Amino acid sequence: MVFSTLTQAAQPSTTALRFTACNVLLQEIPGEVSLAYLISGCPLGCKGCHSADSWSAQQGEVLSAARLLADAEKYRGLLSCVLMLGGEWQPGALSELLQLCRQLELKTALYTGLPYCPSALLPLLDYVKTGPWQAELGGINSPTSNQRLYDLKRQLCLNPLLWPDPAPAYPAKPALAPA
Repeated sequence: MVFSTLTQAAQPSTTALRFTACNVLLQEIPGEVSLAYLISGCPLGCKGCHSADSWSAQQGEVLSAARLLADAEKYRGLLSCVLMLGGEWQPGALSELLQLCRQLELKTALYTGLPYCPSALLPLLDYVKTGPWQAELGGINSPTSNQRLYDLKRQLCLNPLLWPDPAPAYPAKPALAPA
């Protein structure tokens, strides 16, 4: 896909997402090389959150379509996925960016601290991690974790792949937003 054409076509959201970190990650989504944005403004405030410095919605830079395109171009040929660490509290702005990722033929992922995936975002996602951080239960690499990482296309829970003694992924669908 031609990046310059997409830059011209991208329309800004009325409320932009902001991010405090952008990294290329190899472990967050199994089998994917992810361009990950830590979105600021999370309203959940999970005790022990490793990203508490990103809770303020005024923190960080605006994640515009132009910025996403520039980052995707910078890592073209390396990336297979874009991972949003948060942002579900602004579904319109997040949807626009996820749609742009689709146009770039990149897979999409969302880490949410909610116990469910907002249903409006599901059609735009390949992966979703749900559940608030609870230190006593551990992260998704722990068999006791309340958090779940789903491959939405294959309808699998991927947590067992990340355990110290890996096990096969199992069939599962994420919980949907309450009606």
